[in-house]
Amino acid sequence: MKPEYMIPSREEIVIFRKKILAWFRKYGRTYPWRQEKDPYRILIAEMMLRRTKADQVVPVYERFLKEFPDIEALAEADPEKLEKILYPLGLKWRVRDFKLMARMLRDKYGSRIPDERKELVSLPGVGEYVAGAVLSIAYGKNEWIVDSNIVRIFKRYFGIETSKEGRRDKHVIEIARIYASGKDPGRANMGILDITALICKPRKPVCEKCPLRARCHYASFYFRNLSDTG
Repeated sequence: MKPEYMIPSREEIVIFRKKILAWFRKYGRTYPWRQEKDPYRILIAEMMLRRTKADQVVPVYERFLKEFPDIEALAEADPEKLEKILYPLGLKWRVRDFKLMARMLRDKYGSRIPDERKELVSLPGVGEYVAGAVLSIAYGKNEWIVDSNIVRIFKRYFGIETSKEGRRDKHVIEIARIYASGKDPGRANMGILDITALICKPRKPVCEKCPLRARCHYASFYFRNLSDTG
C-alpha cells in the first residue's frame, strides 16, 4: 500500500507563490520564447528545454524558427536538415517526435495548437510538463507543471516527503495545481523554474539570498547548523 502524504495548506502555498512572483519580477531570466505568446513557438521551446539548459537552447531555437516558422513548414521538414539543426542539443532521438507532432497538428487539429491538456499530451513528444507549460504561458490557463527541480523545492520549503519518482506523486501534483491556480500562472511557473535554477540548486543552494528562507524547512535547518558550527 502506498503511503498517504500530507500537503501544506492553500494559505502556505499562496505565500510561497507570492514570494516567488515578487522575486521573479526582479531577477527572472530573459529568453526569446518568454517574449512570445505564439503557442507554436512556446511549444517548440518547451520541447527543446526538456533535459537541456536554457542557454544552450537559445541559438538552436532561433535557427529552428527561421527554418520552420510554422506547423506546415515543420510537417514538411527534411529529417536530415531537422537533425542537423537539433544536433547541438543532442536531440537526435527527438527528431521523429518533432515531425510526427507537426503532422498530427496539421492533419488532426488544422495546424492549431490545442488548448486542452488531454489533447496536448496526446501529441508525440509532449508530456504533462510540456503541456502544462504551453497552457499556462501561451494560453494563460491555470495549469500545473512538475519536474525534478520543482519536486526539490517543494520538499525543501514545505518539508514534505515524496516517493522516489516524486514528480508523479498525487500530493506533489496537487501542490503544483494550487500553486498554478492564481493570477498569471505562466509567470508563476516561470518563476519557480528560475528560482530552482538560480537559488534552490541541487547542490549548494544559495539560501542566504533566497526570498523563501524565512518559512523554509530546509533553510531553517541550514542556518541552524551554520550557527552551531560557527
